[in-house]
Amino acid sequence: MKNLTITVDEKTLQWARLEAARRGTSVSRLVGEMLAEHRDKASAYERARERYFARGPFRTTGEAKPYPSRDAIHDRNVLR
Repeated sequence: MKNLTITVDEKTLQWARLEAARRGTSVSRLVGEMLAEHRDKASAYERARERYFARGPFRTTGEAKPYPSRDAIHDRNVLR
């Protein structure tokens, strides 16, 4: 474990002390757990985002074929 010094306002420090006591832990461990939880959520979001964009522009129902191009949708000769 590495040490980290942080600066917080008095109201935040008071909340952290009360929250740590309520959980039966130290302020240091409470802050460490909160940071780890935030890191894990950010990592999970990034992984989900990468999986989503890796799928490509395909419809999610029925046959897996690409969406029509903009030109195909707006072909004026076909619409007349």
